[in-house]
Amino acid sequence: MRFTSAWGSRDVLDVVLVRPNLVAEVSADRAVDHGGVFRHPLPFRRLRLDMGVEDVPRSGEGPDAAAG
Repeated sequence: MRFTSAWGSRDVLDVVLVRPNLVAEVSADRAVDHGGVFRHPLPFRRLRLDMGVEDVPRSGEGPDAAAG
C-alpha cells in the first residue's frame, strides 16, 4: 500500500499497519485514479460507535469494491 503526502507528489509517506478496533465515517467522492488512490482528501466526519469492525468490508472487498 502506498500513500503520498499530496496529489502529484513523489514524497511517499511511511505506513504503519494497525489492527482496527473502531469504525470512522469519512466524506469521500468517487474520484479515484488508475492506481486505486483517492484523488481528494477524505475528511473525518465521526466515529461510528454503533458499528463494529466486523460490519465493514475490508478495503477492496464487498459489492462496491470494483465500482468507480
